[in-house]
Amino acid sequence: MSNAIEAKLGKGALIPASVVGLIGLIVATVVKGSSGFFGGLLAQALVVIFFAVHLLVSKYSAKMDPIMVMAMAMLSYFVKIVILGALFFLVLNNISAKTLDRTSFGIIAISVTIAWLAGEVRAFFKLRVQLPLPAKIITED
Repeated sequence: MSNAIEAKLGKGALIPASVVGLIGLIVATVVKGSSGFFGGLLAQALVVIFFAVHLLVSKYSAKMDPIMVMAMAMLSYFVKIVILGALFFLVLNNISAKTLDRTSFGIIAISVTIAWLAGEVRAFFKLRVQLPLPAKIITED
């Protein structure tokens, strides 16, 4: 994929994710107070970073061998999962529930993820990417 494609996919995904995240932050703050705000803010940041890394990996692996692209994708997913697991471990053990509401975190993380993926899919379908067609084989009967 070219840089323009990743930019359009990123913009198409970031806008709905930001809107959903902002609405979630407002609702969490009204319902849970500052702990809901901080839980929602952390959730939104993590989801956006997680998916932005995916777009960056696809941007830099566009001209690579397909096997290397798959290896990079698998490595990036593995590293993201390990980092997310470590971050969740640190948050659960070092930050109290009074400071960071876990329910707000979970609901907003899931909502922003769905909005990001829906926005990315919508942006992809609007791209109208021209794929090269195979050369026509002429056979004589």
